[in-house]
Amino acid sequence: MERILLLIKHNLGFIWEIIERVNNFLFSLLYSKRLDRVTREIFEEIHHHHVICRKISFADSAKLYELIKNQPTSDLTYFKPHSFELDSIARQIRKSSFLMMGAFSDNKLVGYFFLRMFVNRKCFVGRLIDQEYRGQGIGLIMNRIMYEIAWRMKFRCLSTISRNNHAIMRAHSGNRHMIVLKELKDDYLLVEFLPDNSIPGKAAEQVITL
Repeated sequence: MERILLLIKHNLGFIWEIIERVNNFLFSLLYSKRLDRVTREIFEEIHHHHVICRKISFADSAKLYELIKNQPTSDLTYFKPHSFELDSIARQIRKSSFLMMGAFSDNKLVGYFFLRMFVNRKCFVGRLIDQEYRGQGIGLIMNRIMYEIAWRMKFRCLSTISRNNHAIMRAHSGNRHMIVLKELKDDYLLVEFLPDNSIPGKAAEQVITL
């Protein structure tokens, strides 16, 4: 199923748009209230002394646009969750099935992370941190928030990672929550993030040995 969805997303944009609209409608009916409650709980529980993490609002559209625009082009090669035009970002924020979150330092958006959620109880996660704020532990906090939201919603927490994205491969090489599910075309891996009590032995090593 994941391979089919990725194929449609990257090659059949008009069909992907229909899938997203139907999914968003059903997700709103089934899960949106619960997602709001779970998200609030996790933001209250997980903190970082450098930043405040919260949902991105419509008023933050320009901040997200500037964050993405100011990153090196090479950093966006493998990060394409949606269009980065300002009006597209504003439309994306309105989708209840696409949870957009930010890490803010003195009201400046320095990190962006998200969950793309599907009604079949699967979600895909991703993140981007401003180059000037990397190495401060912000990514670990973002990961914890994304994982906890997915797990408490009883969703499978997935991501696709390119073997050619060496920075992300290094970042995840010690991620004790991650297992590799399968290899996809063009040197991509489909991975899942699991709670500690659900992980087979030496799961993170699979990224390096596959």
